[in-house]
Amino acid sequence: MKTNLSNLMNIVVEEERKFSAYGYELKEYAYNTSTQELDGTVNVIEDFKQDFTKDFEEYKKTQEKITKIKSIIYEKNNTFKLPDGRTIQEALVDNTNLRKMKGIYNYLLSQKSVKKRVTEVNNSYFECKTINFDINELRKEYEALEKRIQDTDFEISKLNSIEFEIDL
Repeated sequence: MKTNLSNLMNIVVEEERKFSAYGYELKEYAYNTSTQELDGTVNVIEDFKQDFTKDFEEYKKTQEKITKIKSIIYEKNNTFKLPDGRTIQEALVDNTNLRKMKGIYNYLLSQKSVKKRVTEVNNSYFECKTINFDINELRKEYEALEKRIQDTDFEISKLNSIEFEIDL
């Protein structure tokens, strides 16, 4: 089968949805329901034996398929390289950390210097809190960080569309 990483990730999402649905159905099919009269006569009301057996086999096959596809994705993520030499996996980890940094940059860029008057019984003064960084420099760094994340995402998306052969 000819495919790419983007397609494999979509297949995994669909297979994980099916896996979850099978798990739910297995819980529903785990018991048969019957009544037993005092004389020992048993009346079967719900018999889920065949449904359970069929779904349990599908559940196991789906898990194996998910594992196989994810191992291919992980292998390709550690094989395909961006133009800067990083693997997709390295770039994903780097972008995750850069996005965390971006959150701190957002917080810092929203800060302002504050001057507050404090009055005590026999004393008055101003308490001054002044940011101790250059906001314009920080904004430039933020923009560079944002561009770096976008460029890396773009390079990853190009690699995700490279076609290759697999056997599912």
